[in-house]
Amino acid sequence: MKQQDIAALIGIVVFASALSYFVSTNYITPSNEKKSAEVVGAITPDFQLPDKKIFNTDAINPTRRIEIAPNSNNQPFTEVQ
Repeated sequence: MKQQDIAALIGIVVFASALSYFVSTNYITPSNEKKSAEVVGAITPDFQLPDKKIFNTDAINPTRRIEIAPNSNNQPFTEVQ
């Protein structure tokens, strides 16, 4: 490397470090503004029952098996002869 190349390299490093310092102090450093957060109450072991209008015990159960007609076939995928 020539002496001029080393001087140019040192100049670029000094310029880049100064630029990065000023950018980081203006944009990255957190401000001293006070921030507020929502206060959450303590969790209690008490459980409130849901509303009777929404959770009706007499409603149709969608997970219940529905049988359309009686079926005595125990193996529905066997080959018929």
